[in-house]
Amino acid sequence: MTTSTVTSPPATGAPTAAADPAERPVSPVTAHLGADDVAALAAELDALRDEVLAGRGARDAAYIRRVIAVQRGLELGGRALLVVGSRRRPVWVLGAACLATAKVLDNMEIGHNVLHGQWDWMRDPKIHSATWDWDHVTPPEQWKRSHNELHHVHTNVLGRDNDLGYGILRVDEAQPWRPRHAVQPLWNLVNAVFFEYGIALYDLEVGETLRAGRRPDAEMRGRIGDVLRRARRQLLKDLVIHPALSGPGWRSTLSANLAANLVRNLWSHSVIMCGHFPEGVETFELDETPTRETRGEWYLRQMLGSADITGPPLLHVLAGNLSHQIEHHVFPDLPSNRYAEIAPRLREVMERHGLTYHAAPLHRQVASAWHKVVRLSVPPRVSGSRRGR
Repeated sequence: MTTSTVTSPPATGAPTAAADPAERPVSPVTAHLGADDVAALAAELDALRDEVLAGRGARDAAYIRRVIAVQRGLELGGRALLVVGSRRRPVWVLGAACLATAKVLDNMEIGHNVLHGQWDWMRDPKIHSATWDWDHVTPPEQWKRSHNELHHVHTNVLGRDNDLGYGILRVDEAQPWRPRHAVQPLWNLVNAVFFEYGIALYDLEVGETLRAGRRPDAEMRGRIGDVLRRARRQLLKDLVIHPALSGPGWRSTLSANLAANLVRNLWSHSVIMCGHFPEGVETFELDETPTRETRGEWYLRQMLGSADITGPPLLHVLAGNLSHQIEHHVFPDLPSNRYAEIAPRLREVMERHGLTYHAAPLHRQVASAWHKVVRLSVPPRVSGSRRGR
């Protein structure tokens, strides 16, 4: 790869391996594209990206500030409702809904995108990837390393992108089946319920460390300590402080907090599964990926390895605009509110180049992703599965 961050696509450059195009690994899905086609594709997408970058301004800044204000208002309003009237069912429902929506916005549309550096151009120290904190047990710096630097750089490359199944799921025929995969539908459900903590364990690389039989070194123990401190702070807030402030209604407030966290986890898990797991989304083996990718090759892998969710504007906001996963992976540093605008243009570019733009409603994408998880839990010799895209 040509970069270790994803503030922008890799710089254009001649590949360092298999310099002769005829010797370079070619995916059957892109075999119809020659080197000139890939270069033209890159130039077209670069121009689109530059157009959006040049157009950023007051409208975009007002958008993210408005979303942050709404999120904070929902959280404060939900907390207040639960303190003053949590024992009344309608108030409990409204308070829990406000709190769940606030948590979803905090993690998805705000936290995820601010930590991507999408709003750093504003030069607002309060809304910057270097200073932002979120309601999540994973420290921002740990998340940025595992997500921005590893997942986005090595998107859907088997053996490089641990987001492909998070180290616990088999989500591609090329991944060898292990006995533990037989129960992966159950593991996926457990992961959905406790998704925030699953992501924390993933970001810590706990699974990889255990499978390798290694003992945590000093650096890892320090990172584990950071996660435990954040988890303690969050649990104290949700399970002790806010219920205590509700006095006699503490049980209702506690249940509302638990419900809000559950909704946030299930929603985040569903949206994120739709981004790379549905049937038909491409994965790439190491021998299919050049040692040094050109911009066009990087763009191709991001487009083919991602899937969109179709739906109304509110769904996109609640999904953190990860419903525009293709656009996000092609342009990870553009403001999230611009993805809906450029989606039709990106789709036209892909279809003109003979590439599949993978998009479907939420229920279909979730069902497709779960179908893959269940299908690949069966040993190949039983399921008769074969690698096919």
